[in-house]
Amino acid sequence: GYDLTVADEGDIRLNLDPQLDMNSEGYRLEVGKNGVEVTSKTPQGLFYGMQSFMQLLPAEIESSEKVDGIEWSVPYVNITDEPRFAYRGIHFDPCRHFMTVDEVKKQLDVMAMYKINRMHWHLTEDQGWRIEIKKYPKLTEIGGKRMEGEGYEYGGYYTQEEVKDIVAYAAERFITVVPEIEMPGHEMAAIAAYPELSCKGEQGVVRSIWGIEDIVLCPGKESTFEFFENVLKEVMELFPSEYIHIGGDECPKVRWKSCPKCQARIKALGLKSDAKHTKEERLQSYMIAEATKCLNEKGKQIIGWTEILEGGLVPGATLMSWIGESGGIEAARQHHDVIMTPNTYMYFDYYQSKQVEDEPLAIGGYLPIEKTYNYEPMPKELTKEEQQYIKGVQANLWTEYIPSFSQVQYMILPRMGALAEVQWSDPSRKDYKDFLTRIPRLTAIYDCYDWTYATHVFDVNVDIKADTVKHVLSVQLSTMANDPIYYTLDGQDPTEESAKYTGPFTIDKDAILKTMAVHPSRTSKISIDTIRFNKATLKPVKLLQPNQESFSPDGPVVLVDGRRGNHSFDTGAWVAVAGNDLEAVIDMQGETTLSSATIHVYVRKDAWLFDAKKFSVAVSCDGKNYKEVASQDYPAMQPSDGDTIAEHKLSFQPCKAAYVKIKVASEKRMPEWHLNAGLTPYLLVDEIILN
Repeated sequence: GYDLTVADEGDIRLNLDPQLDMNSEGYRLEVGKNGVEVTSKTPQGLFYGMQSFMQLLPAEIESSEKVDGIEWSVPYVNITDEPRFAYRGIHFDPCRHFMTVDEVKKQLDVMAMYKINRMHWHLTEDQGWRIEIKKYPKLTEIGGKRMEGEGYEYGGYYTQEEVKDIVAYAAERFITVVPEIEMPGHEMAAIAAYPELSCKGEQGVVRSIWGIEDIVLCPGKESTFEFFENVLKEVMELFPSEYIHIGGDECPKVRWKSCPKCQARIKALGLKSDAKHTKEERLQSYMIAEATKCLNEKGKQIIGWTEILEGGLVPGATLMSWIGESGGIEAARQHHDVIMTPNTYMYFDYYQSKQVEDEPLAIGGYLPIEKTYNYEPMPKELTKEEQQYIKGVQANLWTEYIPSFSQVQYMILPRMGALAEVQWSDPSRKDYKDFLTRIPRLTAIYDCYDWTYATHVFDVNVDIKADTVKHVLSVQLSTMANDPIYYTLDGQDPTEESAKYTGPFTIDKDAILKTMAVHPSRTSKISIDTIRFNKATLKPVKLLQPNQESFSPDGPVVLVDGRRGNHSFDTGAWVAVAGNDLEAVIDMQGETTLSSATIHVYVRKDAWLFDAKKFSVAVSCDGKNYKEVASQDYPAMQPSDGDTIAEHKLSFQPCKAAYVKIKVASEKRMPEWHLNAGLTPYLLVDEIILN
C-alpha cells in the first residue's frame, strides 16, 4: 500500500559486493542509526536480505492495506547469513486436484518469504495431464479431464503462455521452477489420449482414483521414444531450469513381461536379470538413459525419484530420495547428486495431529512439525566426501486428498517454516524451542496475507506413557508458550473453571481425557484421549517374533495401554510386522478368568496394510505350556475390500490363565490382483482386549 522511491541515497541501501566472503545467496544485513544496509554478491542475496528485513518489521505492515498507527521500526541488528544447501525445494501437485495460475503464484509468494528457491511442479499424472503440448493437443483435450461421480467432468491445464507467466513470476522471486513430466509409469492420462503409447494399445480413460496403474508406456515401440522426446523438447523451451524431473517412480512392469515388443527390445539390448535387477528394471533404466540423452543435448540434467536406482543409475542423474533415506545414501555412494525428501520427514500430505478424526482427510502417516524441524539431511552413514553429494532438501505435497488451495496452505503452514530452517540453517544453530517462539510472529504475517494455516503448535501436547509396573498411565501436558492448561477426565469439555494442570498425573481407570490451553489471542482446540481398561490393560507384554520397531517406538506396551490406534499408522500406536506373524504373550500377574479376546487390525490396501489371516488365543498357567482355547481363519483380502480398522473377537469357554498368548498370522505376499503383487505387506495390530 506504500510507494517506495529508489534514489542514490536513502534509509535503505542495497549494495552489491563481488568480494563478499560468502556464497552467492548469502547476505549481510545491518540496521543501525544510519539506516538499513543490505550487502550481497548477487541480486538474489539482496532479495533474501530484504526478506529478513521485512520480517523484522511489524507484521501488520505486510497487509495489502495501509495500516495507520503502526510504527515502521525494527531493532538494531547485524546479521551475516547464508544458506546451507543450494537446492531448497517444495513440491506442488496440481494433477490430482487442479490449482489456478493465481493459486500457483500465491504458493510462490509463500516460498519467497521462506527463501525457498525451487518449485518442483508435478504436471503429469494418471489423473490428469496439466501442461499444453502443441504437438500433441489430445494430451490436454482428453488427458486433461477425468470423470468423477455421476458423470461430473473434472479438469484443467496450463497453457504454454500461462506456464511462461508463472516461470517469469517465480524468477522475479529467484525461484526456479523444476517441471516433472512422468515416465514410464503414472502415464494413464497420456495413454487415454494416445492409446498406442501402451503395450496393447487398448483405449483407456484418465484414472479417477488414486493409486498405481499397471498400464504404462511401452518401451518396445520406437513411437514411445519419439513421443517422449517431442514432449521434452517443448518442455525444455518453457523452463530455463537446469533440471527436468522425469519421475521414474512406481512403475509396475507386469505388462512389459508379457509384451512381445518389450521382450524383443530387452533381447536386442542384451539386458539380463541378476541378483540386483530384473531385465525389465534394466529396460526402465534404458528408457531413462534415452531421456537423459535428449535433455543433455540441450544442456539439461535429469532428476528422478528413488526408483530410478532400479536397473542402475544413468550417468549424471540426480536422485530424489523419497522412500526413506536409503536410496539417497546409495546414490551418494555412487557419486550421484541427491536431493533428500524422505517421506518420514518431508511428506506434508501426512497428518499433522494424532487426532485424525478432527483433521481433513489425508493420505495417512503422521508428521508433526517438530519431526520435520529436527530432520538432519546429512546421513551419518556417509563419509565427508560422500556427503558433498547431498545437494539439497525438499518437502512434497501430493494432493490426492487435498481438493483446494486453502487446504494446501493448511498442510504446509507453518510446517514450511520448519522446512526452511532445515534447508537454510547450520544444524548447530537450530533449536526447536526457539523456533516455537517465532511461530506467533509467522502466524501474524499469515493473518495479514489471509493465508490459511494449521494451529497445532498452539494446542496441548499430550504425552501419555504406560507403566506396567505401577499399572498406571503417566500423563504429562505442555504447550508451546507455557500457557495455562485445563483438563477433565469425565468427557466434559474443559473450561477455565476445570482442573488446571500443575504437573504430571496418573490415570488408573476408564477416562476420557480432554485438554485445552488458553493463549492471549486464542483458545486451543480441545484434545481428546479415550482410555478404556480391560483385564489386559497395563499388564507386562512381550513379543515372540520380530516387529517393525519404527511403527511403535514405545514398544509392545502400546498393545495394552488402553488406547486404540486410529487411521494414522505413524502415531506410534500400532505394532507392525512384515514377513512374519505377530505373537505376543501377556503376563496376567496371577490367574485370571477369561472368556474373550479382541484385537484390532488397520487395513489399508494402497498403503500395503493387510488384514489378519488367522487369530488364535492360547492360555497357560506357567508361561511354558500353552493350550489353544480359540482360533479363527479369515478369508484372503479381495480388491473390493475397503479400508477399515477391523475388529476381530474370539469368545471361548471361561478359563483361568496366568499367561495369554495372542497370535495373529499375517499375509506374507501381496496377491496377484494388487499392483505391488509379490511384495511383503504389513500387519498392524493395536489394542488387545481380554475379558
